[in-house]
Formats: sequence, structure tokens, C-alpha cells
Amino acid sequence: MRAIVTGAAGFIGSNLVDRLLYDGHQVVGIDNLHTGITANLERAYGFNDRWPGRFTLVRCDIQAPELVGIVAGASPHVIFHLAAQVDAAASVSDPVFDARCNVLGTINVCEAGRQAGVRRIVYAASGESRYGAPGPLPVDESSCVDPLSPHAAAKLAGEMYLRAYAEIYGLAPICLALASVYGPRQKPHGAAGVIAGIGQAMITGRPFVVYRDGAATHDYVYVDDVVDAFVRAGRAPIETTGTFNIGTGQHITVTEVHDLMAVVLDGLSPPNTVADLGPESHAVALTAAKARAELGWNPKVGLAEGIRRTMSWLCDALEPKPAVLKGA
Repeated sequence: MRAIVTGAAGFIGSNLVDRLLYDGHQVVGIDNLHTGITANLERAYGFNDRWPGRFTLVRCDIQAPELVGIVAGASPHVIFHLAAQVDAAASVSDPVFDARCNVLGTINVCEAGRQAGVRRIVYAASGESRYGAPGPLPVDESSCVDPLSPHAAAKLAGEMYLRAYAEIYGLAPICLALASVYGPRQKPHGAAGVIAGIGQAMITGRPFVVYRDGAATHDYVYVDDVVDAFVRAGRAPIETTGTFNIGTGQHITVTEVHDLMAVVLDGLSPPNTVADLGPESHAVALTAAKARAELGWNPKVGLAEGIRRTMSWLCDALEPKPAVLKGA
């Protein structure tokens, strides 16, 4: 399979690139490198040592007119669209910039795919924010959408444009509504990176700004499980379309996350935290019954194991390395 991954140098994108290459596919990554990190692609470039040309990175913004020619030249079977502006707080301070990235950028991806004859686009949709402040948990895909931030509205608009292109041009999009994704390569900043941020604070001893109320609950899903959902969506029958929740169905407090990290990092206590500075946070958990039935997807990595893997990566990535993993 030939695949394009937008946002290839990002947290989820680079992990997806590695998995696709490991599975034997040819991958063209697209990233403007404004927030993506080329170091995330070291393993991907390593595949070219054995299989020259297996991976290519093109530096390009998804809003650029050149995207059409890049996609046509790659002739992909599937486009995995992960490039986005992901900071909800930034979308409040600059909603126009957020809309350019997440709405106009997605339209340009749709146009590039249409002109290149690509039917399957797998889109990284927002799962936590698309449902607003839901009632009984966990929520399924039939729940009312209620975007409460410019970022949530823009990501939902991306889903709607994909739906429109499906109706008009016969695209076969799959939108994956993601819960709170965590794991290796996540930046330890802002609301989205709460596990990486707290972990770095515990390892280094520096305080961490908690962007979520410690009592608020969220659904944390490990990045390898999310990548598996993308891979399954990419190879699903062309008749399979629509939006699929990708979460564990469990909602965990930040305080409980602290406690799990304290167990993993032997002898270290949770760091001091600064007051919540982010937008209001609502409890959410996503049931993935539809993904289980139609994509054959199930989360396999439990939170305790996922945190252990994330902390192991952080300990290796941070210098100096003062922390010692329990049992290491």
C-alpha cells in the first residue's frame, strides 16, 4: 500500500509512519515542521537504509496549493490526515488561525485527494471536544455533537466537509474521534499533553501547570492503540465509512494519573502543580463498540502499562536522567 500521512513529524503521525513502514507499506510524510519534530522520524528514515525510497518527507503546509501536485505524484491508496492545530486554548485566542489550519487545510486535503482519485481519507477527529459536556458516560457516536470551543467547531467542520465530499465525489472517509491520546513523543505542554507534562515534572522535579481540574475525568488511550485504529481504518473495505469513537470507555481523574505515575517512578511523589489555566474541562469517556464491530479494533494497552512505557521513554529522552523506573 502507498500511503500519505499529513502531520507525519508529530506525536501520533510519526508513530503511525513507523507502524506503516514496519508493516511493509510505502509512505510519503507531509509536515510543515512548525510543531512537528524531525527527530521523531529517525526510525522512519532508518527504513531507507534497507529499502531505499520506502519513506519520504515533504515539507509542505496542508493549506499550500502545491499539496495537490504532491498527492498526485505520490499516487497513494490512502491519505491519513493528522495535520492540525491542536491547542484548544490557542483556538480561543486566535480562532482565525485555527480555522485556516483545521478547516481550510482539511478542504485542501479533500481537494488533493479528489483530484488524485484517492477515495479513502482517514481523518483524526476530536473525540473529547466534539460531544461538549455529555450526559451519561461513556458516549457513543449517536450522541449529540456540541462543540464548545473554536477548535472543536473547526475539527467538526472537517468531518462535515469529508461527508460532503463523500456525497458529491464518492470519497470514502473514515473519521476517528480520538479520546485523550498519550505516549512516547508527546510534547509535555498544554492540556493535550497532561500525562507527558506531569511525567516530565516528576522526573525533573519542576512544577507543572495542570490545565485540567484534578477532579475532572478523561478517557486516556495509548498511542499504539490509536495507531492500530488508523491502520485498520486504512485497510477497511471501501464501503466502511463514517465516524468511529476511539477510546477506552473509562474516565480517569488527573489525581489518579498522578498516583499511577508515582507507582511507576519509584520513590518520587507527584509534583507541585500550578492552578488550572485552561478552558473549562468536562468529564468524557468514549465507547468504541462501533469500532470494535466494524473495524475489529480494541484498545490493548491498559493505563498503568501505558504510563510505564511513557515514563520509560521520558526517562530516556530527558537529560540528566534522575529518575529510576520501579523494577528497572
